[in-house]
Amino acid sequence: MTDDKSARGEDEALKARLEKLSAALDATKQAPTRRFAEAASNDASGQGSAMNLGFRVLTEFVAGVIAGCLIGYLLDLWLGTSPVALIVFIFLGTATGFWNVYRIAMKPTGR
Repeated sequence: MTDDKSARGEDEALKARLEKLSAALDATKQAPTRRFAEAASNDASGQGSAMNLGFRVLTEFVAGVIAGCLIGYLLDLWLGTSPVALIVFIFLGTATGFWNVYRIAMKPTGR
């Protein structure tokens, strides 16, 4: 009778172990599908944030150049100097645009 109880106990332990291994195997089979779905969602959000950053860099650079052109043109009109202030402020606006892009690029990312 003791042998019968110990055999039943071993059978139950083996069944529990088999169920645990089956559950782990099922989870492993589903993991690639889950990882693929997570990767797809990460790529979509990563692509959106990359586009956001690209548009921001473009805007910062173009705004610096346009502001420099506008200031130079208005100074030329006010001072009566032909293209001198325009040329100087185009270069200053371009340098400002590059500086803004550099500052954006040197910011640490959130990851």
